[in-house]
Amino acid sequence: MAYTYEQLSEMTVAQLRDIARGIEHEAVKGYSTMHKEKLLPALCHALSIETHAHHRVMGINKTEIKAEIRKLKAERVAALQGDDRKQFKAVLRKIHHLKRRLRKSIV
Repeated sequence: MAYTYEQLSEMTVAQLRDIARGIEHEAVKGYSTMHKEKLLPALCHALSIETHAHHRVMGINKTEIKAEIRKLKAERVAALQGDDRKQFKAVLRKIHHLKRRLRKSIV
């Protein structure tokens, strides 16, 4: 049976050990004495599963916001070279706001 990282992370140690029992791989040798913190990455390695959960951005257009951040970074460099502290701080605040908006929309 094919497992995902999320499914494996929700299982108990006993369930993970049952899965490891049926796998012949170097990473899961000694599975009967492993704790969940060690067993979960070993199982993921043996089953070729990525060991992290992927996040999705919901409700906003991520590419547009990232393009705007890149544009603002160019403005930031121009403001810094022109010694315009007021403009520099305003651009920093806009970048900060956009990055926070991205982080908040991650599900």
